[in-house]
Amino acid sequence: MIPVAEFKQFTEQQPAFKVLKPWWDVLAEYLTVAMLMIGVFGCTLQVTQDKIICLPSHEPRENLSEAPCQQLLPRGVSEPMGDLRELSGLKNNLDLQQYSFINQLCYETALHWYAKYFPYLVVIHTLIFMVCTSFWFKFPGTSSKIEHFISILGKCFDSPWTTRALSEVSGENHKGPAATTAGQATVTLTTTAGEGEKEKVLPEPEKVVTEPPAVTLLDKKEGEQAKALFEKVKKFRVHVEEGDILYTMYIRQMVLKVCKFLAILVYNLVYVGKISFLVACRVETSEVTGYASFCCNHTKAHLFSKLAFCYISFVCVYGITCLYTLYWLFHRPLKEYSFRSVREETGMGDIPDVKNDFAFMLHLIDQYDSLYSKRFAVFLSEVSESRLKQLNLNHEWTAEKLRQKLQRNARGRLELALCMLPGLPDTVFELSEVEALRLEAIGDITFPPGLSQLVHLQEMSLLHSPARLPFSSQIFLRDRLKVIRIKCEELREVPLWVFGLRGLEELHLEGLFPPELARAATLESLRELKQLKVLSLRSNAGKVPASVTDVAGHLQRLSLHNDGARLLALNSLKKLAVLRELELVACGLERIPHAVFSLGALQELDLRDNHLRSIEEILSFQHCRKLLTLRLWHNQIAYVPEHVRKLRGLEQLYLSHNKLETLPTQLGMCSSLRLLDVSHNGLHSLPAELGLLQNLQHLALSYNALEFLPDELFFCRKLRTLLLGYNHLSQLAPQVGALRALSRLELKGNRLEALPEELGNCGGLKKSGLLVEDTLYDGLPAEVRDRMEAE
Repeated sequence: MIPVAEFKQFTEQQPAFKVLKPWWDVLAEYLTVAMLMIGVFGCTLQVTQDKIICLPSHEPRENLSEAPCQQLLPRGVSEPMGDLRELSGLKNNLDLQQYSFINQLCYETALHWYAKYFPYLVVIHTLIFMVCTSFWFKFPGTSSKIEHFISILGKCFDSPWTTRALSEVSGENHKGPAATTAGQATVTLTTTAGEGEKEKVLPEPEKVVTEPPAVTLLDKKEGEQAKALFEKVKKFRVHVEEGDILYTMYIRQMVLKVCKFLAILVYNLVYVGKISFLVACRVETSEVTGYASFCCNHTKAHLFSKLAFCYISFVCVYGITCLYTLYWLFHRPLKEYSFRSVREETGMGDIPDVKNDFAFMLHLIDQYDSLYSKRFAVFLSEVSESRLKQLNLNHEWTAEKLRQKLQRNARGRLELALCMLPGLPDTVFELSEVEALRLEAIGDITFPPGLSQLVHLQEMSLLHSPARLPFSSQIFLRDRLKVIRIKCEELREVPLWVFGLRGLEELHLEGLFPPELARAATLESLRELKQLKVLSLRSNAGKVPASVTDVAGHLQRLSLHNDGARLLALNSLKKLAVLRELELVACGLERIPHAVFSLGALQELDLRDNHLRSIEEILSFQHCRKLLTLRLWHNQIAYVPEHVRKLRGLEQLYLSHNKLETLPTQLGMCSSLRLLDVSHNGLHSLPAELGLLQNLQHLALSYNALEFLPDELFFCRKLRTLLLGYNHLSQLAPQVGALRALSRLELKGNRLEALPEELGNCGGLKKSGLLVEDTLYDGLPAEVRDRMEAE
């Protein structure tokens, strides 16, 4: 006997696969089980019982009728018994073997093949049906996708974040009917035990319809698991939406089942009549048995005929379900799936529609339980993902942890700096003492209404951190924020709300203009920035942006850093009447722009990192009567013109990192000069007239080729800092002792053999301010060293 359990492997898939089985697949599965039972039952009878029983015909061979089995039909009792003739035949002791021989021979030759193999055909056809039904669950190209999808689907369904997200939406939309449905979905609890239960629905109080449902709290571990699910769903969607192998495979196996159904139905209806109870058998066995005609009884014919009609009935029902499935497959666009109803119900308007195999599997899921696709859709929503990231951030960055990161910045403000986070923690807005907020490499920031809790906020830096600001927060920051720094890839990414901050005093922008807009250098209007005093722009502008003139009446400091791109048009600078500080850094300038000489209020000018070779225009700086600081460092200046003497009010002159070999004697006529930096040049000597700079306090001569210093230099009695490192000095004149105010002296990298003991007369010079080789320092008299080392 063949146990049914042997065939279980053909129909058994993983229990989780049941979600991809619509009702017609479930019905077909039960039908195949019933048909398999018919086949197995028939096979069992076929094996365990006699197949056929034959009796010899009593008519002589010459009078044998066409239907020898007609003799076994009931006759009248009046028929004389004397007509029976004595039959002659071979008599021996092998009668039982003879009958067994005739039974087997007649079974093979006289019985129709359909009646003979009916139960085996049923088993074979049923197994084919089972294989067709479950083939896409076994085929490597499809089973891997199905298993992955089922795994993700189950985790999404069970995830606490799904309940949390739907609860929040339900709370936001609790007045509408969609909120009621979403609220009901949140009380569905899935059980993963193996008892066969899918879910338990808890009784829900009526007040949920009118009040937001309680939001489930997620711990850190659950948040990380939900975050990983979002990533899995994204990758799976990209992978599955590329093709339609699942859809194609399902159609192919369904078409094969329909064709199989038609073939089975046709030949069974044709041959079912061949199953008869009496079978005439004519075999040439007279030499062995004495008879050539036999009448046989097919012992299971009656049962097989009943089983055949049952089997045909099951096949018909099976075929109807297959035909309905084909209608469903071709009647609807199953390669597209819309979450429109889910979007309307949950309020998550960003849930995208899907296509190809992803859509097909979701259609199958809906036939099982539409709640699965609804809960799965939560992990397709970017809004839901951002909420989860926010929740994880709040778990990771508590208010206490953020408070430990507070530091004073260069301006003395209490600053919170956050870098490379996936978002902005809500706990930031619990630190009401924050005065400066620095956000770097944080993507897609949306400031919540809680921003209004930062009542002391005055400074904000957004470095590669695009930020959206609600209108209510704009009103809050409009008059409070004093300093803002924006750094982005392109200047058109600068948020528009920045240009509406009326109380802003400093605006620092860094980013590039698109190549087609670089020459025009169009910047948003600055008219609303009524208090703006400092504007810094680092870009690739071809000219000074025209909108700079919008703040010409109150702008005091302008910094343009062009990263080497040539700045061609600077005429707009002439309108900045109250400008005090101007920086034109790395702007590709070859000469000092004439527009600068029109700035009567200018006090500081920085032309660093340009291509200046000549500064003959320095004479025109006499029109800038308030000019105090001139920075011409990091250029290619070969000489300083004699009319530098006209800059009598100049206090600071930076000429380092140029190509100077000499200094003009007229430099000594800049009587107000307090700082002179000519380091990193090629100077071989200094003019004695430098001794006329009686206000000079800082002199930097490092990294030159000086072999000696003029004695007149030590007439600069106010000198506090003297940097002479890395020159060719062989001795230091004793007159250095006259510099009583000297507090910093650099002598490293020279050819000195000893230091003058007169250094002890420099009362302000301590060991920490004397930068020299240890051997030279140790050569000083002990009393000098003791005086320098004394506190």
